[in-house]
Amino acid sequence: MSQSKLELGVFMPNCSNMPSISTHAVVADQWHYATNERIALLAEQLGFQYLFPVSRWRGFGGESNFLGTSLETNTWAAALLRATQRIQVFSTVHVPLFHPVVMAKIGATLAHMSGDRWGLNVVSGWSEREFGMMGIPLAEHGRRYERTGAFVDILRKLWDPTAPPLNHQSDWYSITEGVSLPRPGRMPQIANAGVSADARAMTARYCDWCFMTGASIDALPALVSAVHSDAAVHQRQVRTAIFPFPIWRASTAEAEDELARIIEHKDSEATANWLRDIGAGSGSFDTFTENMLAASGGGLSLVGTAESVAEQLQAIHSAGVDAVMLTFQDYERDLQRFGDDILPLLQRMQIVDTQGAQHHAS
Repeated sequence: MSQSKLELGVFMPNCSNMPSISTHAVVADQWHYATNERIALLAEQLGFQYLFPVSRWRGFGGESNFLGTSLETNTWAAALLRATQRIQVFSTVHVPLFHPVVMAKIGATLAHMSGDRWGLNVVSGWSEREFGMMGIPLAEHGRRYERTGAFVDILRKLWDPTAPPLNHQSDWYSITEGVSLPRPGRMPQIANAGVSADARAMTARYCDWCFMTGASIDALPALVSAVHSDAAVHQRQVRTAIFPFPIWRASTAEAEDELARIIEHKDSEATANWLRDIGAGSGSFDTFTENMLAASGGGLSLVGTAESVAEQLQAIHSAGVDAVMLTFQDYERDLQRFGDDILPLLQRMQIVDTQGAQHHAS
């Protein structure tokens, strides 16, 4: 069981049609920066600790063109870091698209301008439709994570004030007397998304967070235990986060009906394209059914009353998960509702720490 409080974050809607691969009740302009900024400020007001973005370069077709319009996450993070005061903001980057010396400079700049509130979520890449558009081949799965390991290792060495100029030669990078100034005031937190064996092995050696998918709450303890065991081999500690999709109504039946409507209106073409891409490129979603994926974009659906959702979040915490990056059907509306309906329950359960949160008026 986790001994610390459950930390709260928002898996932000910087892409269109988040989070469901469905045409039901889509908030059309939710991806706009102005909306993202309002959500960020509300999350900070509620005492949330993290904002995570999705990085996409091309959508998945179909009627929804799921995630087809998106805001680039480094520039997005820069704006939100200046708009907020306390919350930690991550960028998400596809490793093959950024040279690590360039990313070291970008990251140090974001850390410098925010008082070290910036973090990085690395993605090794899995979508042929994105990478093929740029003429970049997808390497074999294990090799992709070898490259990501080299990428993160280089970042850490460039950011380390005690390290000498970096000389690095690998299959992916050639760096001679590498330096990057300024350096962050403290080492940025680095997350990796994925629970395949290759992903976990890389995360265990180099990252601070494992950003996981989980087919069920019951599956989480084994996943968390595996992450911790992998990290212990390297005398390291790695924290875990998942991205639940809460749907709550006055009754469980009403919430289940809403989930059924999302699935009823799923974008079958976009869902098939997503599954085809992740089947070829990712090892993280193998146990997911098509409907589960369409409902929540790969997240864990938490369905019921406010009390039931709070109890499910308590069970996630008891499974050892350190943080939840929540997704919502209508982010502005439902984050406000979460602050009114569910957050007080979590506070009474004493599983979250939202100290520093401003008074939230409904």
